[in-house]
Amino acid sequence: MAKRNVDLITEAFGDVMSNRRKYELKKPNGELLKELYFPPLTRFDRIQAQAATGTDEALAVSTRLLCQLAENEDGTKAFASADAENLKRFLPETVLNELELFMMDIKLDIDTAKKD
Repeated sequence: MAKRNVDLITEAFGDVMSNRRKYELKKPNGELLKELYFPPLTRFDRIQAQAATGTDEALAVSTRLLCQLAENEDGTKAFASADAENLKRFLPETVLNELELFMMDIKLDIDTAKKD
């Protein structure tokens, strides 16, 4: 019997879904502060974060996703859900943006973006 399409597709991406990417968070002086690891972002993750925040406001959802997905090297969660408020209040917007763009696997060239 042939496999169902959903099984074919999800099995084909099994290796991708088990790979984590490492982000090196640096202090303002450039010194390494902490390594954070991110599994691939899924639609399920986004829906969970949106439900937990009770809004579809992008900044609130993305910070919740950060707390939900970021891991330490050993695979434990790097943040608790409640940490989202402190991250939003006490980190520069640029730092949070960089972390969240990395988590979402969005590569942005600022110089190119300014020209457009």
